[in-house]
Amino acid sequence: MTRLSFALLLLAIAGCATTAPEQITQPADAPDVVQYDVSTLQFPPLRDVALPTVEEVELPNGLKLFVTEDHSLPMVSISARIGAGAVWEPADKVGLAGIAGTVLRTGGTASMSPDELNLALENVGATIETRIGDDSGFAFMRTLAEHVDTVLPLFADVLMSPAFDADQVELAKTRSKSGISRRNDNPQGIATRELFKLVYGAESPYARTTEYWTIDAISRDDLVAFHEQYFHPNNTLMAIWGDFDAAEMAEKIRQAFGRWERADGFQRPEPPPVDTGRESTLHFIRKDDVTQSTVLIGHPGEIRRDDPDYFAVVVMNEILGGGFSSRLFQTVRTDLGLAYAVWGNYSADYETPGVFYAGTFTKSETTTDAVRAMQDVIASMRTTAPSGEELYQAKEAYLNSFVFNFDTKQEVLNRRMTYAYYGYPADFVQQIKTGVEAVTAEDVQRVAQQYLHPDEAHVLVLGNPEDFSEPVSALGEVEEIDITIPLTQPGAEATVPEGN
Repeated sequence: MTRLSFALLLLAIAGCATTAPEQITQPADAPDVVQYDVSTLQFPPLRDVALPTVEEVELPNGLKLFVTEDHSLPMVSISARIGAGAVWEPADKVGLAGIAGTVLRTGGTASMSPDELNLALENVGATIETRIGDDSGFAFMRTLAEHVDTVLPLFADVLMSPAFDADQVELAKTRSKSGISRRNDNPQGIATRELFKLVYGAESPYARTTEYWTIDAISRDDLVAFHEQYFHPNNTLMAIWGDFDAAEMAEKIRQAFGRWERADGFQRPEPPPVDTGRESTLHFIRKDDVTQSTVLIGHPGEIRRDDPDYFAVVVMNEILGGGFSSRLFQTVRTDLGLAYAVWGNYSADYETPGVFYAGTFTKSETTTDAVRAMQDVIASMRTTAPSGEELYQAKEAYLNSFVFNFDTKQEVLNRRMTYAYYGYPADFVQQIKTGVEAVTAEDVQRVAQQYLHPDEAHVLVLGNPEDFSEPVSALGEVEEIDITIPLTQPGAEATVPEGN
């Protein structure tokens, strides 16, 4: 900024400061704000959410469509969900699914090189993205409505006929190795990774990690085989929303994907079993370059989302660690001043039980104090039923945020597609709302006693022991975790990976 412009800015501020404000006249019958009791305010019940009309169409090849019109913007978006995931990749090739999900898009198609595909999308300002997660794959496209006839065939080719360009495969592998080399940079990431290994077992599909040798073992042929095994129209769901006529768009999808052949007799495999058991352990991870400790406490979960107790567990989550009014937050942060952030969650997945975990970041000096405080709060959920105020606040916090399940057509369609993918009823989100509203204080204490096990939980502490006011061993027998990144598979001759 020049001196002149800075001087003009000061003059402008001075002018604003000397301008007389507009006088606001308070009504004669207005209440005294200082003395007004806001707790007496009455609010009407929230209106029921009006869901958009969703048309379900199944093509002859088994591809299932969820279609809704949205004329607010001249855009067309498509989200696909494929029954493929990392939990089904071979144990000696961990990372295969993630690399396949990347190169599915970056590796071009049978008819277009990677550069040609990128250029075609750039020319019309469109996007296509792909990835593969733990138990499902995802593909997404977005384009201006006027270019849908150009972009939709490209999207179809990416899903049906990926080329898995060899150079792009090697690039994805190099980037994956780079991620391995940096995986010990983030304390919270380290602690979460190691806690899941403790809960599930280090070799479990739900906890294992990529290593240099598992990435080296992946070839282009593996990606092709993975695609051929799982990418079928009768293993794919597709949500389409945007500025179009629904019937016309369904026909466009049929034309684009009609040549995709059904895999007769194919069924998406069941998720691997979760073979876990509860036990009390204390583990420590040394990290000398941090000034605060990361503490996690967790054990295996016991319920899925279709369990009748799920709704009570949702409310228990809110009371225990869901927000500023939660017991963990009020005790560990507000009352004891041991942490800035503290949280807790009892997760429940659609097809498998989730994990209970609570965590905090605390000063190195107060590490053991924070652990004890968290353990006491978790135990109190079993012995002390929630007060009427706690129950009210927890249910209100959850239900008042419920509107964000419906704030966009994308949210509505993707949730509808998710429920169809896992075999849940289409109105499950409404069942959650009704179920949460019916939860009582007795329900919360009952599920806390049944599903929370603070005496059979893993305690994981990451930090710099030189700064602790009390050693972790004061909490019990400690086992230290070595997070050194191995360069080769155990038992193999050591070599330095490329780029390191």
